[in-house]
Amino acid sequence: MERTSADAAADPRAPMGGPRPVGGLAADGPADAERRRGVRRMKAFATGLLVAVAVVYALATWAETAGAGTWAGYVAAAAEAGMVGALADWFAVTALFRRPLGLPIPHTAIIPTKKDQLGASLGEFVGENFLSPDVVRQRLRAVGIGGRLGAWLADPAHADRVTAELAAALRGALTVLRDSDVQAVVGEAVTRRANAQEVAPGLGTMLEKVVSDGGHHRLVDLVCVRAHDWLVTHGDSVMAAVAGGAPGWTPRFVDRKVGERVYRELLRFVTEMRDMPEHPARGAVDRFLADFASDLQGDGDTRARVEGLKSELLGRPEVQDLIASAWGAVRGMVLAAAEDERSELRQRARTSILSLGARMSADGKLRTKIDGWLEDAAVYVVSTYRDEITALITDTVAGWDAEHTSRKIEAHIGRDLQFIRVNGTVVGALAGLCIHAVSQALGA
Repeated sequence: MERTSADAAADPRAPMGGPRPVGGLAADGPADAERRRGVRRMKAFATGLLVAVAVVYALATWAETAGAGTWAGYVAAAAEAGMVGALADWFAVTALFRRPLGLPIPHTAIIPTKKDQLGASLGEFVGENFLSPDVVRQRLRAVGIGGRLGAWLADPAHADRVTAELAAALRGALTVLRDSDVQAVVGEAVTRRANAQEVAPGLGTMLEKVVSDGGHHRLVDLVCVRAHDWLVTHGDSVMAAVAGGAPGWTPRFVDRKVGERVYRELLRFVTEMRDMPEHPARGAVDRFLADFASDLQGDGDTRARVEGLKSELLGRPEVQDLIASAWGAVRGMVLAAAEDERSELRQRARTSILSLGARMSADGKLRTKIDGWLEDAAVYVVSTYRDEITALITDTVAGWDAEHTSRKIEAHIGRDLQFIRVNGTVVGALAGLCIHAVSQALGA
C-alpha cells in the first residue's frame, strides 16, 4: 500500500525538512548522494582497468602469434591473469549486494538475503564484547567519573548552571502537577497516617514532660494576666450578670451588694493567683495537668475519648481544607524560591553543589565510593537489560528494507570495495607474470 503525501507528512519519525525514513532506515540525503557518485567513479575506474587489460591481452596475443618475440607472451600472461583477478573480485564484490548478472547463483546477494542474520550476529557481538559487566567496569574505572565530576562541580560557573537547571526542573515538575491531585494525595496521606496512629499516649508523654519542666507556667501566667485585665475592664458586666441571676424576690440593693462582693472576691482571687507563684490554685492546675497526662497514657476511657475527638476533627471539612491548602502554600513558596536567583533555597543548593565538588576532588575514598556506585548501576543496567539492548539492534536491522539497506551499505563502503577490484587486477597481473616467468624458466 503506497503512502500518500499526507501520510508522509504526518509520520512523526520523519525529521522536519530532512529525508524521510524508508523501511525504518533513514532515506538518502546529500551526503549519501555524494558517496554514490564516488562509488560510481570507482566502479568506472575499476571497469575501465578491466577493459584495458583485456585490450592488452588481445594485442599481446596477436603480437605473440605474429612472432613479435618472447616479450609478447609475458605481457599476454600478465594481462590474462589480471583479467581473471579483476573478474573474480568483481564477482565477489557484486555478490555482497546483488546477484551477478541477475543469475540465481548460490551465496550471492548476501546483504539483502542475510540481513536479519547479520543483524542478529551484530546484536550478539555487541552484547558479548561491549555490554559485558567486565568491559563496562573497566571502561568506567578508566574514565574516573568521580574525579572528573567533582572537578566540574567545583567550578562556580558549573555550579550556577546545575543550580539553574535544578530550579528549572523543579518549576517544571510543580507546574505539571495538578493542585487538586496533590491536595487529594496530601489530605489522604495525612488522614490515613493520623488514623493509623494513636495520638493520646504521645500527647500524654509530651504533656508530662512539659509539666515536669514547668513549661506550662508561662501559659498559666498569661491566662491570669488576661483574666485580671478583663475583670478590671468588665467589672460592671460581671456584677450585672451576678445580680441578674438572683431570685426575683430579693431586693435590688442586696443583689448589687452580692454582685459587688462576688466581683471583688473574684478579682482578689485572680490577682493573688497572678502574683503568687505558690498559690494553691496553681498547684491544683499542676496536679490536674499531671493527672491528665497520666490518663492520656494509661487510662482506656481517656484514650478512647481522645481518639474519638481526633476522628471527629479530621472528618470536619474545615480541617480537610486546611490540610489541602498546605500544599498551595508550600508550592507557592517553593516556586518563588526557585525563580529567585538570590533565594535561600538556590543559594543553599549552589553551596551544597560546590561543597560536593570540592569533596569529590579532594577525598579519594569518596571518589572511589561514587565510582563504585556508578559502576554497580551501569553493570545492573547492562546485566538486566542487555537482551533488550541487543534486541533493539536486531529488531531495527530486521525492520530495514533489504534493497534500501543494500544500497545504503554500498554507498558507505562501496568505494573501498572497488579498490579491491583494482588491486585484484594489479595483483593478478603480477601473479600471472611471475607464473609465466617461472613456467618459461622451468620449461627452458
